[in-house]
Amino acid sequence: MKYALILPDGAADEPVAELDGRTPLQAARLPHMDWIAARGRCGTVRTVPPGMTPGSDVATLSVVGYDVQKHYTGRAPLEAVAQRIQLPPDALVFRCNLVTIIDGRMEDFSAGHISQPEAERLIADLQAALGGDRVSFHPGVSYRHLVTIRKAEGMKVRCQPPHDIPGQPVAGFLPSGKGADLLRDLMDRAAGILANHEVNQVRRDLGENPANGIWLWGQGPMPKLPPFRERFGLRGAAITAVDLIRGIAVCLGWKLIPVEGATGFLDTNYRGKGEAAAAALDDVDIVAVHIEAPDEAGHMGDASAKIRALEQIDEHVVGPVLEKLRGFPSWRVLVVPDHPTPVARKTHTADPPPFCMAGTGVIADRSDRFDETQAAESGLCIDPGHELMEYFLKSGREA
Repeated sequence: MKYALILPDGAADEPVAELDGRTPLQAARLPHMDWIAARGRCGTVRTVPPGMTPGSDVATLSVVGYDVQKHYTGRAPLEAVAQRIQLPPDALVFRCNLVTIIDGRMEDFSAGHISQPEAERLIADLQAALGGDRVSFHPGVSYRHLVTIRKAEGMKVRCQPPHDIPGQPVAGFLPSGKGADLLRDLMDRAAGILANHEVNQVRRDLGENPANGIWLWGQGPMPKLPPFRERFGLRGAAITAVDLIRGIAVCLGWKLIPVEGATGFLDTNYRGKGEAAAAALDDVDIVAVHIEAPDEAGHMGDASAKIRALEQIDEHVVGPVLEKLRGFPSWRVLVVPDHPTPVARKTHTADPPPFCMAGTGVIADRSDRFDETQAAESGLCIDPGHELMEYFLKSGREA
């Protein structure tokens, strides 16, 4: 049996006025996803347990079959795993966004999706000025970076994700709790360094958002997850452009497959991801393909961009993967967003996203397309969400 897991990040949504009350999934042309829905099963899945923040970290861990209430330690530690950062037990890792703050408000949590060379220069200069034996800055991808703090066993801080406070005054969302003074001081000192940095002077001249601040969040100690092959008996591989999903894959013991031109944004190499996933099925039992683009469009509040991203995913990822799968004697495919990122809200919600699955042994329901309404009307809801993976792998089959 060959399996494919396709993760269109943040694809689920709510009715959009400019789309005549349809969601982007309903407005998009998605023949391959609809084929899966019509010939298989649709449903919804509670990927975010009550009381937990609806982020891709929590939601994706649920989708791949891990109980986040047992295994989750934070978003930043998963990204640290992807970067192969080694830390002592008393250390904490924080996600460090390069952000744009204007007149005290969170103008842009991604600093205009700052380029890699610009970001690496800024992080290097922050490390030179603020790094030391206790604090270190680690470059990531675009606006997504890490800060590690050693001797942090006494820290009990609360931090807010910057993408959850678009346009809001940041003063009410700064880190709080025991040890927060250190984080606030780092953020203040970083802002002073970045304010008139040459990179930001050029960005302002070009009319681009300056990376004039850092935002620390998503903290936790390093995670330990039981390997996927140990739990499910399958060899896996993952294709993604973001460190969070890379880190999850490394924790699971999956092979990471790089794709040239994969950016984690709307301009990612959709075709390359689909081709790489199809090829990987010759070597592994399950391949997971993560595409960040719908989530970015949701954060931008751009319904048209979200529709375009979904159609690219359907054509260049789902289509080739489905074609390759159907050449094997037995196979299954699962398409599931980790969480909704409604364009009207520009942030994540904890509502159960839809999923569709088809293949060998999957009994079709009455759905004829993949969208939020038909998935909800199917009556199938997987709760808790970490049971979805076992349902996908084993339902309708003998143990």
